[in-house]
Amino acid sequence: MQAVTGVFQNRFDAEQALDRAYKTGIPEDRITLLTPGSVDSVNREVQTVPVDTTEQPGMGRAIGALVGGGIGLTGGSLLLALVPGLGPVTALGLLGAAILGAAGATVGATAAGKLESATSQGLPEDEIFVYEDALRKGRTVLVALASDRDEAERLTDLMRTANAESVDAARDQWWIGLRGAEESHYQISGRRFSEDEQFFRLGFEAALHARNRCREFDQISAEMDATLEDVKRQYPGKDVEEPFLQGYRRGREYYQKLCDENPKAA
Repeated sequence: MQAVTGVFQNRFDAEQALDRAYKTGIPEDRITLLTPGSVDSVNREVQTVPVDTTEQPGMGRAIGALVGGGIGLTGGSLLLALVPGLGPVTALGLLGAAILGAAGATVGATAAGKLESATSQGLPEDEIFVYEDALRKGRTVLVALASDRDEAERLTDLMRTANAESVDAARDQWWIGLRGAEESHYQISGRRFSEDEQFFRLGFEAALHARNRCREFDQISAEMDATLEDVKRQYPGKDVEEPFLQGYRRGREYYQKLCDENPKAA
């Protein structure tokens, strides 16, 4: 499976793209729409969804409303969650549940059972922080898992036609927003950011990988070392270690700051 993602300035365009994707035959469990929302709007949406709605394929019946950091599957396919460092988000389907679960939202027992039996192949855990940044900016994110290269190309063209921004473009915008502050902080070390930026950024992004967040440093140090070794192999002879490790530390501080600024979501 290959994740194909589009970031939309407005929900209408995203919903149009979702509808077209359904018409091409993409199954409901391989596509999701992520949208930001206030706690009040999410609670209102929960209250208006009947709990006895007929279940949709692969989803099951409603398992409850939004409570604290919980996540529910209401109306068969609508998910409502509070994501640490982000806040309330709505999503669709099992793929939405998997993404929000990976982002740190608590998944209810019934949803967890369904997710355990669902495939996680292709789940874009390394992109989730980009989705979160887009959602903070009020954008809507459409994610689909393509079964092969041809389907991925069709989905990419579909989203482009619907005015979607690519996830790579959204990732670059996210970094541009941080770059100035990170450069100023990095120069305190006496190193040149212009020479080290690539490896600093790789470390920063590695710290934001879904599997590395919300864990103590001693729990992820081995994985950090393994990622660092991979980078060294990709760039033989380059001075990688120091900028990568500094970036990794800054990435962890960045994520913690987001959670501190939005404690209601943590």
